[in-house]
Amino acid sequence: MTRRFKVAASAAGLAVAVLVGAGIIESQSANAAENVAASSTVGARWSKESLPDPYRFLPKVPSFTVTSTTVRNGKALKLPQFSGVFGVKVGKDISPQLSWSGFPKGTKSFVVSMYDPEAPTGSGFWHWVVADIPASTHSLKENAGALDSKVLPAGAFQLDADSGMPRYIGAAPPAHSGEHDYFITVTALDTATTGLKSTTSGALLGFTIDSHTLARATIVAPTTAK
Repeated sequence: MTRRFKVAASAAGLAVAVLVGAGIIESQSANAAENVAASSTVGARWSKESLPDPYRFLPKVPSFTVTSTTVRNGKALKLPQFSGVFGVKVGKDISPQLSWSGFPKGTKSFVVSMYDPEAPTGSGFWHWVVADIPASTHSLKENAGALDSKVLPAGAFQLDADSGMPRYIGAAPPAHSGEHDYFITVTALDTATTGLKSTTSGALLGFTIDSHTLARATIVAPTTAK
């Protein structure tokens, strides 16, 4: 380690300590910052406080209730929800069943998505996006995310997202990449249509619906790569 790097690392550590002492950042964030400064890794079990929440930079909106018979918040993603298409032998690329309620009365449509902020891409990975789900639809069946799905409600469509395929692509965390957190989210919008196409990226969809978001509800299913 060079002297310059030692000084930088020490300064980073001191800055972290000051911020923690002042209550500006929490200990989990401090650990993450120290990891960067020291180029080390910290293994942590799943906890709400340790999540790299992809929505933290967006305007805060109310939540509502989302449930599933397939996945549970805080519980590991099950094998059928992994990706056989992306080389996981036990994966079946079956999208989870979802039901939601308690959303705002002004809701005119929904977007359903699954996103991994910890994918080793620098921008995360959108595994599944369904747009223009009518406000009258309050659930999706298991495997509704199949290619050329026949069970999506009229008007709804799947985006290519990051796989380049308009379908659900399951988890496929690279070996030794650590724990990943899959954010399965239902977003309530004040517009009946996003005006987008299936070739739209997940990031552009997020940008487009930001000003139309009334509320959002999320199930987080973590898993550890082996």
